[in-house]
Amino acid sequence: MVQEHRGKYPLLWAAIESIAPKIGCVPQTLNEWGKRAEVDAGAREGVTTAEAQKVSELERENKELRRANEILKLASAFFAQTELDRRLKS
Repeated sequence: MVQEHRGKYPLLWAAIESIAPKIGCVPQTLNEWGKRAEVDAGAREGVTTAEAQKVSELERENKELRRANEILKLASAFFAQTELDRRLKS
């Protein structure tokens, strides 16, 4: 929307300040959305929304796997100790 009306204003910021109240946000938010759209379109350097989402998903999965691994280590140690105790009593 900003790019469509960009030609009507001398500066990009002027277009942003004009459009933001019409869509119910502050100019800074609209500006950030515009930057994000440019990154996603490949017109600006940066991490795309899809890439950021994928990293977030992988970090969440990594955290879950670390937690599961810790549980398995504790269970393994518990059962190993139980087996040793059983052998000593026999």
